Amino acid sequence: MKKILFFLLLLPEMLLAQYSLRLPSILSDHMLLQQSAEVKFWGWADPRTTVKIVSSWSKDTIMVTASEKAKWETTVQTPAAGGPYTIDVFTKNKSITIQDVMIGELWLCSGQSNMEYSAMHGVIDAKEEITDCQNNNIRFFFVKKATAEYPQDDCYGYWKVCSPESMPWFSSVGYFFGKKLNEDLNIPIGLINSNWGGTPVETWTPLDKIDNPEKVKKEASGLKKSTGWDNTISSTYNAMIHPILKMKLAGAIWYQGEANCPNAYSYAGSLSRMIRAWREKFETSLPFYYVQIAPYLRYPIPYSAALIREQQEKVQSLDKTGMVVISDLVDDLNNIHPKYKKEVGTRLAAYALAETYGKETTKYKFATLAKQEIEKNRIRVYFNNAENGIVSKGKAIEGLEIAGSDLVFHPANGKIDSKSNTLLVAAKEVKEPLYVRYEFSNGGVGNLFDSSGLPVAPFRTDNVVFDLQQNK
Repeated sequence: MKKILFFLLLLPEMLLAQYSLRLPSILSDHMLLQQSAEVKFWGWADPRTTVKIVSSWSKDTIMVTASEKAKWETTVQTPAAGGPYTIDVFTKNKSITIQDVMIGELWLCSGQSNMEYSAMHGVIDAKEEITDCQNNNIRFFFVKKATAEYPQDDCYGYWKVCSPESMPWFSSVGYFFGKKLNEDLNIPIGLINSNWGGTPVETWTPLDKIDNPEKVKKEASGLKKSTGWDNTISSTYNAMIHPILKMKLAGAIWYQGEANCPNAYSYAGSLSRMIRAWREKFETSLPFYYVQIAPYLRYPIPYSAALIREQQEKVQSLDKTGMVVISDLVDDLNNIHPKYKKEVGTRLAAYALAETYGKETTKYKFATLAKQEIEKNRIRVYFNNAENGIVSKGKAIEGLEIAGSDLVFHPANGKIDSKSNTLLVAAKEVKEPLYVRYEFSNGGVGNLFDSSGLPVAPFRTDNVVFDLQQNK
């Protein structure tokens, strides 16, 4: 009887503890919020309890009432970039103070292993940076790897100030991207690290934004599985993106595609679908800048990586997107993870500085195929984004091939016509050429650059369809 009475006396406190005031992991010490914006603030509390929010940059007290399901959500107006600030969140029974809050520009860094890789994974230029990386105006949010069958309300994650202790674990591409923005904009930068090696794009796409799930499941059915995750549609989105949807973002950077080589032909549609879905879910026309995958010789399926790169270039037809080419940034063609990431992050930052922030910066758009013209026994190639011409770093232009109506490609010679900023391609074996390729292969590096030093993107003018099932 005494035990029962003791339990009854404790019951109100037990119920109170069940619904006590709680914030999601991304609203915590050292966080960064998007500047000059109506940002969402949310959490959990006792049903029908009043929650008050007071920030040190404002004299206003924001009040919101938790629903019967113990959830609450409101908006907070942030000031211009600056900090640090504090934010107090409290009810009559509990209070939480969020310390060291910065206001600035918040970016999402997502994708697979080449976005995930850090100094702790052997990225050389990130290792060289460790001792000098301390920067209170760069903030990292780490999202723990997880998958889920259904969208989650919260994730396990934490904020860290950029330091020699935190930076080695953060995406090197993301770090160098954020460092460049911080230097050029002179405001605090927040970076969300939500990535996972080996994941195909389908796992990052919300299921309710896929018109034909069965078709997409079939396309993804042949993708390789990796330890610790599956290739179920939406599994990483549910656990690693959905919990942060309420955050106001400046934009996203993306480095992924290697895992989709076995279903390369659907990649442009799949990535475009994911971008549109994220924009709808984040409720903003999210700027989205991404990396064309690097050359690598050991893909098991011939031409699969070349096709992914071709598909990635097509995605640029979406508004507020941009692709950076990194074929010149590979130290070992037998390693799918290039050991240098600084220039990758810097090229992404140049895109953001120019397109998102309207800043004057170095040339950031890469030369791509515009069209070809057949001139008897040779083909003249025209380029987009090469107004000041192209150059070859070498005596001969590497990776050129040419073919006639038989579609048998032969190694070809190239000559740059500096007067028209075009490339002339010919081969003695092909008297009547119809098609030309440049480094259209899994591991092709190439030595064509524009006058600013950016590599020319690989290309082809034929439409040969390759059998991606042959080496599975």
